[in-house]
Amino acid sequence: MPIKIPADLPAYDVLTREGVMVMSEDHASRQDIRPLRIGLLNLMPKKIQTENQFARLIGATPLQIELSLIRMTEHQTRNTAAEHMESFYRPFAEVEATGEKFDGLIITGAPIEHLAFEEVTYWDELCRVFDWTQTNVQSTFGVCWGGMAMIKHLHGVEKHMLDHKAFGCFRHRNMKPASPLLRGFSDDCVIPVSRWTEMRKPEIDAAPGLTTLLHSEEVGPCLVEDPGHRALYIFNHLEYDSDTLKQEYDRDIAAGTAINVPCNYYPDDNPSQMPLNRWRSHAHLLYGNWINEIYQSTPFDLNAIGR
Repeated sequence: MPIKIPADLPAYDVLTREGVMVMSEDHASRQDIRPLRIGLLNLMPKKIQTENQFARLIGATPLQIELSLIRMTEHQTRNTAAEHMESFYRPFAEVEATGEKFDGLIITGAPIEHLAFEEVTYWDELCRVFDWTQTNVQSTFGVCWGGMAMIKHLHGVEKHMLDHKAFGCFRHRNMKPASPLLRGFSDDCVIPVSRWTEMRKPEIDAAPGLTTLLHSEEVGPCLVEDPGHRALYIFNHLEYDSDTLKQEYDRDIAAGTAINVPCNYYPDDNPSQMPLNRWRSHAHLLYGNWINEIYQSTPFDLNAIGR
């Protein structure tokens, strides 16, 4: 089954050209099934790029997915056209007020790692989102800063600043091969990393209810399960396109910002070469497994979520 998104959303044409099955509202309305409702709370500045990345992964599953785009209520983005935001995004306050429920919710990262969580302008509302997921979402997936923020709110685990950016493609070990979320995973896999902060495995392990599923000796824990809150957290970026790290590197070089060449990314670590994507298959596995676990556990009646 395909992913259902508005036909005028930029991701519709992008995914169609890539061969991902997408469905218009009109086509979806003629199918006598209940699609899984997945929300994307998009905190990234490049909204359209992020929409494409996550829609590509959840749209590759055999289930019909209805994707809803959500933004923080008062925060105004400076990197995406206001017309796009007005046309395709709803503020969280509106979603909250209508009592809507979702089978799944993805909360993205945000480029605000240098700030303490409490200094983020929308921190109070984001904490409301985290609490709201416990009654209105069957499974929540926090990504990078979004995952760290959710663990901080629900478990009190702190993030730590790094003395240099963790930047590149790093090998991660499969710590729980029997986990249904890691079904089909190799014993280790390569995952893109781009962050100035970390969470530490001993502190995560000490928090009741948290289990580390993927871990790197170089850059620490990556994927953490929180079944008590029906949540999953990933601190790295399986959703990245082949050239996303390149875009970040080229941007910093152009701005004169000190940045190391992303390690294990370019052939021979040579930025003049085109990078090779070595994580795409595991990205599809993880998000496909997450969607499958939602499908196996979510009530047919959306109103029963959270009861």
